[in-house]
Amino acid sequence: MCGRTPLVLLPGLLCDHSLWKHQVTALDDVADCQVMVMTEDDTMAGMAARVLAQAPAKFALVGLSMGGYCAFEIMRQAPDRVARLALLDTSHEADAPSRRSERQGWIAKAKLQGLEALIPDHMAMWFHPEHLKDKALVAVAAQSARNVGLAAYERQLTAIMDRPDSAPTLALISCPTLVLCGRQDMATPLHLHEAMADGIEGAELVVVEDSGHLSTLEKPDVVSAALRRWLGVSE
Repeated sequence: MCGRTPLVLLPGLLCDHSLWKHQVTALDDVADCQVMVMTEDDTMAGMAARVLAQAPAKFALVGLSMGGYCAFEIMRQAPDRVARLALLDTSHEADAPSRRSERQGWIAKAKLQGLEALIPDHMAMWFHPEHLKDKALVAVAAQSARNVGLAAYERQLTAIMDRPDSAPTLALISCPTLVLCGRQDMATPLHLHEAMADGIEGAELVVVEDSGHLSTLEKPDVVSAALRRWLGVSE
């Protein structure tokens, strides 16, 4: 198919290409998908600059969790290059002191006990309780964490902890925007997404039922359908 939309997909903490496997396949007829796993930088500014250096001149942008934080930074650095924006299971707020302390604890635990000791903690935080029972599904996320590795995990957490507050810039976003969240997302709860959608003019809010933080894995059909609509494709 000609005229496919350039689509950049940014995964979250400890996530790799597998986070977007369903979406890359489901959207292949309408989007030229490029997944960028952000493991080399310890600042959001650095992550965003690296993505922009590899991205097309104009593109649609989707970020989940940490990918959403990076998407906000991209909107600060080069808003004219983003044709459409989708913010999935993420937050526009900076870390509260308590959250920073929690993340510092994760780094300390990983350094002392190894990354493997952190994986069950993150899986329990990210997945809907029912999906935690799906061993094959959890194994996908767990293996992606191993693929990212301890050194990159520390860099990612440092970037996340030090990210700026994006609340003041919500009103500056003018491209078609989708805000999507699993209803049972414990890491970045629904109320944050309601605030994001309220703060971005014309934004669409989609709540994914029976899903936690990793909505692209937990409810892939629902998320892919929402992204397809957001891309302006009529079935």
